[in-house]
Amino acid sequence: MPELELDAASLRVVKAIADTGSLTGAARLLGYSQPALSQQMRRLEQRLGVPVVERAGRRMRLTAAGRVLARHAPAVTGALDAAADELARLKGVEAATVRLAGFPSASPTVVPRLLAALSGTRPGLTVTYVEAEPPEAVAAVRDDEVDIALTFGYPGDRHDPHGTSARGLTVRDIGVDDLLLVLPSAHPVARRGGSMADLAGEQWIAGCPRCRGHLLEVCERAGFAPRIGFETDNTVAVESLVAQGIGVATLPRMAVESFPTLDGVVTRPLPAADARTIHVVTAHGADRIPAVAAVIEALETVVASVTPRTRA
Repeated sequence: MPELELDAASLRVVKAIADTGSLTGAARLLGYSQPALSQQMRRLEQRLGVPVVERAGRRMRLTAAGRVLARHAPAVTGALDAAADELARLKGVEAATVRLAGFPSASPTVVPRLLAALSGTRPGLTVTYVEAEPPEAVAAVRDDEVDIALTFGYPGDRHDPHGTSARGLTVRDIGVDDLLLVLPSAHPVARRGGSMADLAGEQWIAGCPRCRGHLLEVCERAGFAPRIGFETDNTVAVESLVAQGIGVATLPRMAVESFPTLDGVVTRPLPAADARTIHVVTAHGADRIPAVAAVIEALETVVASVTPRTRA
């Protein structure tokens, strides 16, 4: 009897096609693109030597061979998941490695505290770390390059990576990081108080075009478009420019507290509605693995300690 090359990932796709009735529905359910699933089905058919899906009018459906695979898929994938879960529980966090990605301002604030906390409570657990902005970190989880992505999102962000691009993944809110105005200490708003509208005539220091979306939205709500004269994602450079009176800016509290505030700079909190939310993103079910769950729990504690709320 010839040996057939079957794998759990392909079986999950076949089962999703059976459950949703289409390749498009399967892609939506699993959080993959339709072209990626089509390519995976073609590879499966090449290995098996028989068609698994066929076109029926404008729709795709399973062939007789595909229906056989779909019928057996739950038993096979369920057994594999159960075995993986038992092995993870048996192993626990001893000698485990968890791969973490995080955004730049978390690198000097959250990550050192996280590693220090885990070294005391989970000495057998190793955490590796790479720095990545949220879109890249979410993609790294999807591509199985990291186990956990520490990310952030702003309210109303049209490009929030925790929407469509995180479909099929698990996104958990673990904290809130205040957004601050960063002003020269001699600025009238710094000395006497004021609102965003009072800064309409100022020159602004902003991040890259992809990173300045929330600044534009905050200014738009205040009734003006910011006049952006300088562009940098370097927090130290932002504060240095502000200290010299060259412009004003907004920065998350976590970024401001990642190093001592420069002389000549003061910060003022913006409304709570403008704060960013801190998330952890994982593959669905990854938090059932003890080592991953331990890192997530530690992240929640550390993030809470470095992002205290200043107001309701």
